[in-house]
Formats: sequence, structure tokens, C-alpha cells
Amino acid sequence: MCELFLIKSTAMSKVIIEEMRDESWEAVQLIYNAGIATKNATFQTETPEWEAWDQSHRKDCRFIARIDNKVAGCAALSNVSNRCVYAGVAEVSIYIDSDFRGMGVGDHLMKQLISESERHGLWTLQAGIFPENKASIALHLKNGFRILGTREKIGKMDNIWRDTVMLERRSRIVGIE
Repeated sequence: MCELFLIKSTAMSKVIIEEMRDESWEAVQLIYNAGIATKNATFQTETPEWEAWDQSHRKDCRFIARIDNKVAGCAALSNVSNRCVYAGVAEVSIYIDSDFRGMGVGDHLMKQLISESERHGLWTLQAGIFPENKASIALHLKNGFRILGTREKIGKMDNIWRDTVMLERRSRIVGIE
């Protein structure tokens, strides 16, 4: 049974935020594949198998959003380094099913991700987002992230150099001493 964290209403349905479990992977994989297909969500060209994804993401900060019992989105954190000085820094991944975009699902997931990250001692969340992904940049800005700058030609996709906008959110309650 998934632990229930938050219930919010959209215009027509409730958004239920739950811990992501391995049985959610099939739905999450479909959402992630759709993100890959846009060519504006990730440099990855295929979704990893569950075991690889599970190993590369923190166990304590991964969630799904459900609307009418359908997985509408997912969010998770990855550690940015195994060096102890970066123990409180993680990278955000957030994906919303195209049928549920514009309904506040991303905002609900992000708020839960921030709350849980602080509960687990994380002081900085960061994200690298393609500049063309204006909705994702807006979501991050709305939730207290700031733009640090643009990493120009940071990686190639389809043999074309791509930029990413670097954003970060510094906690106001963790790591303030």
C-alpha cells in the first residue's frame, strides 16, 4: 500500500500524491518515454530498465501523482555526487503525462518533492532544463528556483549541440547555519 501524502483538487478531480513504488514503473516508463519523444525533456534516448532507474534515484524522494486512479506524473531526486560535501544537493526529475498538463499536477509534485527533500536534510535542489521547455522552467521558478545561467552546448542530441538552463533552489530551513 502506498503512503498517501497530499490530496488537492483540480478543477474536476483530486490529485493524489503517493510514494513511487516498483509497481508504478510501467506507467512512469510510459510518461518518461513521452518526454523523451518531445526531445525537450532529457538527453536520454531510451528509458532505462526499472533496476537501473531505481539505482540512480534516491529512495526517499520519489513520487507519483494520480488523478482518477491514473498515474498523471512523477517526480524524483538523484544525488549529484557521492562526495560528502554535496550530501545535501540533489537533481530534480519531473515528468507529467500530456493528458494532465496544465492541471497543476507538476506544482503538486514539486511542492511534495521540496517538502520531502527538506525533511531528509537536502539544502539545494538543482535542475538542468532545455531552454525550449518553457513550462518546466516556469514550474521551477514558481517553486522558488532561480536561474543560474545557461550551459551552452553541454551535450549533443541527434548530432546537434544543445544548451540547458541551470536552476537551483536553496532551502530556507535546511543548511542555513
